[in-house]
Amino acid sequence: MSMQDLSREIILDHYQNPRNHGRLEHPTLANRGYNPICGDDIELSVNIDEQDDRIREIGFVAHGCSISTASASMMTEVMKNRTLAEAEASVQQFTQQMSDRDLTPRELEDELDALQGVKKYPARVKCALLPWTTLRETVDLYRHREQ
Repeated sequence: MSMQDLSREIILDHYQNPRNHGRLEHPTLANRGYNPICGDDIELSVNIDEQDDRIREIGFVAHGCSISTASASMMTEVMKNRTLAEAEASVQQFTQQMSDRDLTPRELEDELDALQGVKKYPARVKCALLPWTTLRETVDLYRHREQ
């Protein structure tokens, strides 16, 4: 199986069987992201442990393409139990990887690498980034909320 076929299979699996899909019942914070160009829409809900600023639970509801839904599913898996600082670093790293047109993984080191193939279609990169930018905005909202 080629890397491209494996990438497609991973994306399709996360699209058809999204992990952490659904709204959390009592989230610390919920936020919505929208891409007006393609109509992708995502709502994130997170439970943050205020003792150590750690994401304990994260869920999403998405209405959009397979890329944005799969990306949201993968992102929520990565973010569980990360501190907000670790989450922000992961968002920055993923955003840089998706922006670097020359970066093509030789092999799939983790499921997120499956999204690297999207870079061949610049219009679809925003689909993959939507959940990540929405999480970054959610963390910003959390940090700047009224105390």
